[in-house]
Amino acid sequence: MSLKENIKNNPKLKKLVHWMLIPTGEARPRLWVKWFVNPFIHKRGKGSKVRRYTRMDVLPFNRFELGEGSTIEDFCTINNGVGDVFIGSNSLVGMGNVIIGPVTIGNNVIFAQNIVASGLNHEYRDVNQPIHAQKILVAPIVVEDDCWIAANSVITSGVTIGKHSVIAAGAVVTKDIPPYSVAVGNPAKVIKKFDFELNDWVRV
Repeated sequence: MSLKENIKNNPKLKKLVHWMLIPTGEARPRLWVKWFVNPFIHKRGKGSKVRRYTRMDVLPFNRFELGEGSTIEDFCTINNGVGDVFIGSNSLVGMGNVIIGPVTIGNNVIFAQNIVASGLNHEYRDVNQPIHAQKILVAPIVVEDDCWIAANSVITSGVTIGKHSVIAAGAVVTKDIPPYSVAVGNPAKVIKKFDFELNDWVRV
């Protein structure tokens, strides 16, 4: 059994290791983790940039990867506490984004400003417990290559956005979006698709 499995299977040891990595009641890793552990575990591609005022809540027990030539702008929060975060090559995560894993973002993707993409949800159905005491639900988000996600959009857990799709500003994406689509609204609905026979975008 691996060290990771031993820790997972021992509740007391798991609690101790968690406390060593993260202060109680917080999501941000301790400075020693940020400075001396994460740089040797998480992968950063050539020419990638994480701006100074980005909050990197990334921990060593889940993966974080940033591809070549990609940028995470200021005032973002990136969190891999409950799932891996992968960002492909030549992608932009604009100012003020919140990305909570599990999230996979492809190559040549544009995330504009103030977008929330969270693969995490809270259970709420037991009214005898406060919501924070109930279990966490996790379902991965996938944003395929060449997509543009416009400002103030929300992408909910379990959603896949197909290749070369556009999500309009302020949209709330609660269901999968097919490749080569334009989606708008709350909840987001597809209003255009690319027709390869006509070589044009067609309203649906």
